[in-house]
Amino acid sequence: MTGGLLSYEDAVEALLAMAKRLPAENVPLDDAAGRFLLEPLTARRTQPATDVSAMDGYAVADPSCSSWQVVGESRAGRSFTGRLSGSEATRISTGAALPDGATAVILQENIARDGKTIALTEESGGEAEGQHIRRRGQDFAEGDVLVEAGERVTARTIGLAASAGHSRLAVALRPRVAILQSGSELSADFENCPDDRLPASNGPMLAELARSAGADVSLLPVVPDNETAIGGALSSAAEDHDVLVTIGGASVGDHDLIQPALRPLGADIQFWKVAIKPGKPLFAARLNNCTILGLPGNPASAFVTACLFLEPMLRSMTGCVRPLPRFVTLPLAAAITQGGTRREFLRARLTNYGVMPIGGQDSSLLAALAHADCLIERPAHAEPAKAGKLAQCLLLGTGGTA
Repeated sequence: MTGGLLSYEDAVEALLAMAKRLPAENVPLDDAAGRFLLEPLTARRTQPATDVSAMDGYAVADPSCSSWQVVGESRAGRSFTGRLSGSEATRISTGAALPDGATAVILQENIARDGKTIALTEESGGEAEGQHIRRRGQDFAEGDVLVEAGERVTARTIGLAASAGHSRLAVALRPRVAILQSGSELSADFENCPDDRLPASNGPMLAELARSAGADVSLLPVVPDNETAIGGALSSAAEDHDVLVTIGGASVGDHDLIQPALRPLGADIQFWKVAIKPGKPLFAARLNNCTILGLPGNPASAFVTACLFLEPMLRSMTGCVRPLPRFVTLPLAAAITQGGTRREFLRARLTNYGVMPIGGQDSSLLAALAHADCLIERPAHAEPAKAGKLAQCLLLGTGGTA
């Protein structure tokens, strides 16, 4: 605790403990991208299944001969069925099965051909046994564990799974996430928003973030500052969602009504207020089987806390073995002043010289946030830092897993 505030580590640990692992489902490969394996990916076949040529050229039985007689051809998908011996050779394509008896592949550009007779060119320098051959099982063998459970399914994983004989993968059900914005000042009419109101922009922003993390998202209608209306929306959303994200109304103002509306419903408030900037008035609660994450209403606060809390929670619920954000060490491209009393996450941009803090750090500034592609982590009471000093950074747009 810091001055009555929960540390980030304690808060995110408590949140992950609240959010339970979702059941498994087997999905086609094209629906598995971005999700996490619940079972190890094990090879059901051997790759390559037989010795194959690594190059276009000629497969030969004895690479020490001075010339060879071409007795056939081995193509990818159509193998030579005979057996080579002595000075026999076959034309062979990249990826084609190596004929029985072949011990080497001679590159096409190293061969001079006259009818059925081939010989090495003077510039070739000779060939060695085993050259230009991909051996059976060189990539993987049947029964090999190729990817451990808990790893994210990428485009590369999908290609590997298909090659290993899988058309479906075991992943967790997609989390059902509801996003609720509250505030009488908010307008859902972005094109005709009155001057005395604000576009309800946090909802679609965080809905896209949650979808990118693999969730099925329901963006609920904006609710005005009315405790009864807010309570009804909370109760309804908690009935059929795994996670309910509230935006705004989490602080201590006269119109911050989320927690007052939750208590009569029997919600269990797990924690409130975290020692970070932006994002201090964040809270977490349980209502029946739904985890509720209450985020601040300012856009930068809502986005940063979603990266630090919502994304790790969704990863944990869906089986990720390393759900917490993964920071990378990068040099500062400009000096930073002394830090404040809370841990800070500064919006910044990557440059050729390192990470450059964005000028506008006010939590209400959306244009500055939109230009950020990373967050610089600054410990509480951090000393001033000069350009070139190394800093811990969270890359945005990677799901926090870079």
